[in-house]
Amino acid sequence: MKKKLIATIVIISLFFISVLPVIVNANYMKNQPSSFAVKNSLKPVYTESYDMIVISPSSYSLSLQPFIDHKNDRNILSKFVSIDDIYDGTYFEAQGRDNQEIIKYFIKDAIENWGITYVLFVGSFTQIPIRYCYNNDNYSASPEIKFISELYYADIYGENGNFSTWDSDSDELYGEWDDEVAQDKPIDLIPDVCLGRLACYNVDEVKTVVSKIINYEMQTADPSWFKRMVVVGGDTYDNFEGYEGEINNQRAIDEMDSSFTPIKLWASNGKLKEKGWNIIGEINKGCGFWYLSGHGNTNIWITYDNEPEKTAVGKLTSINLLFLKNKQKLPVCLVGGCHNSEFSLPSLYPIKSWNPFTWLKECWSWQLVSKPNGGSIATIGATGLSWYGVEYGGGGTDWLNVNFFKEYTNGTVTLGEIWKKSLTSYLDNFPIDWETECGGISSIDAKTVQEWTLLGDPSLTIGGGNGIIKNQII
Repeated sequence: MKKKLIATIVIISLFFISVLPVIVNANYMKNQPSSFAVKNSLKPVYTESYDMIVISPSSYSLSLQPFIDHKNDRNILSKFVSIDDIYDGTYFEAQGRDNQEIIKYFIKDAIENWGITYVLFVGSFTQIPIRYCYNNDNYSASPEIKFISELYYADIYGENGNFSTWDSDSDELYGEWDDEVAQDKPIDLIPDVCLGRLACYNVDEVKTVVSKIINYEMQTADPSWFKRMVVVGGDTYDNFEGYEGEINNQRAIDEMDSSFTPIKLWASNGKLKEKGWNIIGEINKGCGFWYLSGHGNTNIWITYDNEPEKTAVGKLTSINLLFLKNKQKLPVCLVGGCHNSEFSLPSLYPIKSWNPFTWLKECWSWQLVSKPNGGSIATIGATGLSWYGVEYGGGGTDWLNVNFFKEYTNGTVTLGEIWKKSLTSYLDNFPIDWETECGGISSIDAKTVQEWTLLGDPSLTIGGGNGIIKNQII
């Protein structure tokens, strides 16, 4: 339905381009707040066609050129767009109440004029602004009233095909759900583009991740390492029966075809030690996929055994990650845990201590992607409190993680396409009831998709080359 509506809009604009810009903008501005920005209202319509736009500060343009060339060589027509060009209206009329909305309108214009499928942000949260979503999960121990949502930038259209502001009550609290019913409703939540971010803080990180992506895609991965699937889990919750993390791991294994060899680092089989060094050892051998189901924060992933004293096991901190030396044998990592992908961190440690390992500026997930000579090729995880489903009776983050493997086995090998399909499938299976209270099942289901973030290249071909043959036997 959405694509048909988009096509209609484009056709109308082609026939009436000479008069509509002035008429529409004049009428539209009458009812807008004074903070609404419209620049350069008479802009030419560009007739180029692209598959992907790469949005970044202009200071990264030279370092990103090899990436652009590489993608164009792979028939993914890509265009670099500086963030200032978006704000200045260089390509399309700049409109929106703040910089985030201006960027989102630009993506809408790029869909309708250039036909893009992928959007890649390259830059930290200070360089390309984040949108906070105010969907309060009403968690009894510590309610989280807001969190980062990159989905805001990918969900361009509402159910009726109109631009989706995520702010239907116009109070500049986006995705607000903090009462008996949602204040901003309904929100479609279905991504209209495949969107990822390389949360680079500097040119060196840009060069590192560009090199990793190009090398990864230049050749088809050797099945001897790629066909290894490392899964890590334990007893996530002591108030539920069984090893929840391991159960989720096994569900993911069951979705994969038999050519993949599962490496089960579990609390129940004694292969998950208190420290995470044996996890590092397995990743250093190389693997195509790495799936962790447990607890986390911006600096750690961890789970527990099922013994009466509940010992923490599998601890992976920033210090552990320094010892990843898997070079070009890079996994796609899916992490189930709270805040592992919250990439807005400089304020965490404003005063440096004597210990350099506390000078944390990058989240756990991004440390994997940005690590030279190892780590991951991409990481998908939650930017806020992550809910598994068993706690509240809904789907949860690990439903998305397991579905990722299902989509891959069904033949989708492009990373962003799997991200997009998984979110869409989640919403099909767990439709949102916006007339229920915050912290209820629908509220947390909405949060689950709003916070599930891809730190990586959405156009990446998993397995490199033209995509590894799914049923290839080692």
